[in-house]
Amino acid sequence: MSVLFLEYPKCSTCKKAKKWLDEHGVEYVDRDITTENPTAAELAEWHARSGLPLRRFFNTSGMKYRELGIKAKLDAGMTDAECFDLLATDGMLVKRPLFVGDDFAIPGFKEGAWAEALGLDCQTLDLARALFRVGTFRRFV
Repeated sequence: MSVLFLEYPKCSTCKKAKKWLDEHGVEYVDRDITTENPTAAELAEWHARSGLPLRRFFNTSGMKYRELGIKAKLDAGMTDAECFDLLATDGMLVKRPLFVGDDFAIPGFKEGAWAEALGLDCQTLDLARALFRVGTFRRFV
């Protein structure tokens, strides 16, 4: 299964998430969220897949979020359509990294949630990786 990985390349959390995907052998399509903003339609679809409150898709730590007073706008009752349209204007407004598969969308890097979405047994994979690093992996294969 190939998944979509939306990132801001300068973001340290995105770098950590990308490394995690590579270490776990996950095939993904990498997309720079600042040069290829998600569309309102994509965001609506991903929000539906996520099962999360729409606020979770906003990068609440970002300068743009604060500059535009988005918290107050959300509190005042922005519609979902208005939120999708606003998020689509600037990738820096979107929580990142954003991890999207056929039946899931997860904003932010949460190893457990990502592993579960991919059906990975991370304890086994992490043990194998640790054994490989110390050169003992071949004895256990």
